[in-house]
Amino acid sequence: MPWSLWAPPPAQNGRGEDDKAVHQPQRQTTTPAPSPVDHQPHHSAVAVPATVPLPANVKPRVSWDDSLNRIDWHHYKENWVPPVLLTTFVFGIWAFYRSYLRRIPGTDYIKPSAFRSRTLLGKVTSVGDGDNFHLFHTPGGRLAGWGWLRRVPTARKDLKGRTIPVRIAGVDAPEGAHFGKTAQPFSGEALSFLRSFILGKRVRAHIYKRDQYDRVVASVFVRKAPFFLRKDVGLEMLKRGMATTYEAKTGAEFGGKKMEAVYKAAEATAKSKGRGMWSGEKGGFFGMRKEPPLESPRDFKTRMKALDKDGPMKKSKH
Repeated sequence: MPWSLWAPPPAQNGRGEDDKAVHQPQRQTTTPAPSPVDHQPHHSAVAVPATVPLPANVKPRVSWDDSLNRIDWHHYKENWVPPVLLTTFVFGIWAFYRSYLRRIPGTDYIKPSAFRSRTLLGKVTSVGDGDNFHLFHTPGGRLAGWGWLRRVPTARKDLKGRTIPVRIAGVDAPEGAHFGKTAQPFSGEALSFLRSFILGKRVRAHIYKRDQYDRVVASVFVRKAPFFLRKDVGLEMLKRGMATTYEAKTGAEFGGKKMEAVYKAAEATAKSKGRGMWSGEKGGFFGMRKEPPLESPRDFKTRMKALDKDGPMKKSKH
């Protein structure tokens, strides 16, 4: 009988492997002894294998302890940045409103820092004299709804305590009759001109300071048809002979030395051409004077103050 038929099958372990293969002794390998050359110091640079970068969608592994102590700054950024930006935006809007869109109802509400640094846009509600008027402040103008969404009051009772008295800078108009005093010649013409020029109009006032009567001294500008070019109200009064340049030892305000020179040149031109209040300066034949020299508003006010001071004495003499 052949050997393959009566010989028992080879024994197998539980994993179906041959016991001979399992119990086969491992082949020993001997490591060659290092040569003397290997113990010599290496002076050349040792090449370090480069780190392979991870793909963008694969995060580096972090141990459990490191993950507990690690601060997630991205989480703080997501939670804190939107509120900070919103708060900054709200405060910015509030500061802009306080500086440019809040209505100023009177002189006492104007901060000292606002003089010479900002302008006031508003509507002229009344003209009381040849060189001053009352302004209803309308910040933002038509863009803020004034004139079509928000109306400017017209009744005197509704305007009381809500307007800013403005003194036109650099000019002095003839004095009207106040407190029983005599009106200066040509004061009525100056008042009529100013009313026709700015009453009910929107004007912009470049504010400079407060005077002794709590009025705001300002250069005033208005746009006139047909081209709506901006006109300097004080300068237009001087050109037409409706006022003189303001005379004072100190405190005269023109908006700068350049504008002072422009104002005085306009006054000289009106005087030489006999316009307005200077019409009496060129009367008669060959320009000979028919009337006495014109008394300036400054001289007129000085004389009126002297009469008030010496009034009882003057009256007793007459």
